[in-house]
Amino acid sequence: MKTQLKLGAELGAVVITVSDRSSRGEREDRSGPATVDALAEVGIPCGPPRVVPDGIESVAGAILAALGDGARLIVTTGGTGVSARDLTPEGTATVLHTTLPGISERMRALSAATIPTAVLSRGIAGIADSVGNNGALVVNLPGSTGAVRDGVAILAPLVRHIIDQLDGGDH
Repeated sequence: MKTQLKLGAELGAVVITVSDRSSRGEREDRSGPATVDALAEVGIPCGPPRVVPDGIESVAGAILAALGDGARLIVTTGGTGVSARDLTPEGTATVLHTTLPGISERMRALSAATIPTAVLSRGIAGIADSVGNNGALVVNLPGSTGAVRDGVAILAPLVRHIIDQLDGGDH
């Protein structure tokens, strides 16, 4: 689903849940729908989350598919921790041409104020090429519903500015 940006560009948003168990139907995906809802609440509607298993290739493939669909915002949830299968940042890094470390740093800092283990999230953010437009913002969020709501709150005031910048807008 696309929404018209205040600045005139279209924004196609895609949410990708990264979870072995959810992809196999063994556990309900809660963070993906929570991300979709949080985005809608800030005026960024998107379709249902896409669910993929953990892994570099599956994450990169899902992001590349969303970019191929022309997405301007891709938010992943899950796979950002320290376990052996938490490879969302590694998969994401393969498609980014520019990193935006301040976004992830801000998310970790705010969350750590109430949840000390938030500093263990390895999520990254950056810009990737997207089909038919001037690029997309890709952001990794942790897999908890609280973390995605906090993350979207941080992203909300940034998304339109970033997309406008990608489209050649002035600072």
